[in-house]
Amino acid sequence: MRKITVSIQVDAEKLRAIQFYVGRKNSTVEAELEDCVNKIYEKYVPAQTREYIESIAAPARPPRPGRPAPKPEEGYHEQ
Repeated sequence: MRKITVSIQVDAEKLRAIQFYVGRKNSTVEAELEDCVNKIYEKYVPAQTREYIESIAAPARPPRPGRPAPKPEEGYHEQ
């Protein structure tokens, strides 16, 4: 799925504090915000719409090629 960037304004001191404490939990602000966006998506977007979006976003699987039949070895003759 194609991604876009969303910009918001945040108080610099608050952001530094968030980055510090999120980092202590081995995470990032970006990861936490992505989690929040996913929760908002699941909360407000109806299930049927989510299923539709996921179905068009899933890449089509190419057909699995079959194994070619083994070729008889040259010079081999049945008697």
